[in-house]
Amino acid sequence: MKSLTICAALSVMLVSTQSMAHGDEHAAPRRFDASKVEATAFGQEGDPAKVSRTVKVGMTDSMRFTPSSITVRRGETVKFVVRNEGQVLHEMVLGTAEALKEHAALMKKFPGMEHADPNMAHVKPGSSGEIVWQFTQPGSFEFACLQPGHFEAGMIGKVVVR
Repeated sequence: MKSLTICAALSVMLVSTQSMAHGDEHAAPRRFDASKVEATAFGQEGDPAKVSRTVKVGMTDSMRFTPSSITVRRGETVKFVVRNEGQVLHEMVLGTAEALKEHAALMKKFPGMEHADPNMAHVKPGSSGEIVWQFTQPGSFEFACLQPGHFEAGMIGKVVVR
C-alpha cells in the first residue's frame, strides 16, 4: 500500500511538472537564439530574419487544416501563421509521422499538457500563433493537432520538402 501511495504521488508530480514546464513559457513570444537551435530529422527552428515565405494555416473544429498539404524547398525558412477558426483549443505540431503518433499517445495520457517547443503553435479559439521553421532535410513530414481525440479524428497535414 505504501508503494502504491508513492507511485500515485510521483504520477501527480510528473503531470503537474509537465503542465508547468510546457504551459507557462508558451504565453510569452519566442525569442530566436541561434545557440539553442537543435537539429531534428525534419529541420530546425528558423531564424525569423531569414524567412523566405509565410504560409497561413487554418484550423477548424471539423478537425482539418487548410491547406492540408504544403510543399517547401530544402533549406527554406517558412513562417507558419496558424489561425484557430474553431471554438475549441487546437495546435499545429511539425514532426515525423512516428514522433507525432508517440506524442499524440502522450497527450492522451496527460491531456492538460501544453507546448512551448519551436515546432509547435498552441492556439486558443479565435487566436493565431506562429512557427518559424527551417526545413533542412528532404522528405515527407507531417503536422498535426495533438489535442486528445483530434489526431485520431484525422487532424493531420503533410509537408513535402524537395
